[in-house]
Amino acid sequence: MDYVYRTKNVCAQEIRFHIEGDVITNIRFSGGCNGNLKAIAKILDGWTVEQIESKLAGNTCGPRPTSCADQLAKAVRAAYNEIHA
Repeated sequence: MDYVYRTKNVCAQEIRFHIEGDVITNIRFSGGCNGNLKAIAKILDGWTVEQIESKLAGNTCGPRPTSCADQLAKAVRAAYNEIHA
C-alpha cells in the first residue's frame, strides 16, 4: 500500500512510502534537506516499522521538538496502525 503522511513542524511537507506488512520501501520526502533525506531513504529501504521507530523516534532538529526523521517514525507507525486496525 502506498501511504502519504503530511508532516508537522519540519521543513519537509510530506513523506511518501510503500508499506507491505510491516516493511517500508520507496521512501520519498517532499521538501526538507534534499541530500540528507535521500540518504535516509536509501539506508532505511526494506526496514520494518519497529526498526525505523527504534532508531528515529524522538530525534529532534535544532530547537524543534521533532525532525524529518522523527516524522518518518510517526508516519510509518500511522500507516501500520491504519492497515492493521
